[in-house]
Amino acid sequence: MTERSSRVVAAVKLHRGAARRKSGTFLVEGVNAVTEALAAGLVEELFITDSAVERYDDLVAAAASVGVRVDRVTERAAERLGETTTPPGVVAVARLIDVPLDRAIRPEAGLVAVLVEIAEPGNAGTIIRTADAAGADAVILVGDSVDPHNGKCVRASAGSLFHLPIARAAGFDEAAALLRERGLTILATTIDGDLTLDPTQPRSGLPEAPVAWVFGNEAHGLSAEVAAAADHRVGIPIRGRAESLNVAAAAAVCLYSGAGVVR
Repeated sequence: MTERSSRVVAAVKLHRGAARRKSGTFLVEGVNAVTEALAAGLVEELFITDSAVERYDDLVAAAASVGVRVDRVTERAAERLGETTTPPGVVAVARLIDVPLDRAIRPEAGLVAVLVEIAEPGNAGTIIRTADAAGADAVILVGDSVDPHNGKCVRASAGSLFHLPIARAAGFDEAAALLRERGLTILATTIDGDLTLDPTQPRSGLPEAPVAWVFGNEAHGLSAEVAAAADHRVGIPIRGRAESLNVAAAAAVCLYSGAGVVR
């Protein structure tokens, strides 16, 4: 298939959010991410170049074995389908991964990451990856947060997008109400808080699980209203001259703090 093939043209449109919402599908680029999407049973179609077939024949066989359509495409078509500087030659069309909020936050959840108005897809994907690594039960994207199906977010998640439930909530109140109904304590990350998280002391006086960590916008942090609505506000001490921590770095410190993941 060339870049002018109708199937390739239709798939390329999935770089746009409106097309993803209309079709209920999105693009997954790269061998690792496609492998995880296949394992999750979400892949509908696989585009792969001849050179990539030679390197990843096991991936092609795995896709074919579960009835996934496999299309060989030219290098030029792969460039159109991909977004990276050096396209890997492997792109899949997969069904959207987000689930309803009440399905994502299960009654037995011990650790949940809540992203409020996170705008940078690389940060969102990295936090999803970190939440997965830390053993979180779900990630919730609140308000005008980035689409988790954005290509940069998918790549930054390194396959973790397919490992744990991802849900979206229109507003923080909706998410907070269900978190409390499930018995989770809500911890808002702020510059100044009634609790201070000291990475050298894992417990740092934090509440026992189950907890939900709330992270705010890269530029503005959490609004005063969201911070006030949390059960506790938690600050991370800055001992050097850095103005602040990147939100993804802060999320790693918090999610590995020892608060949460009791099963």
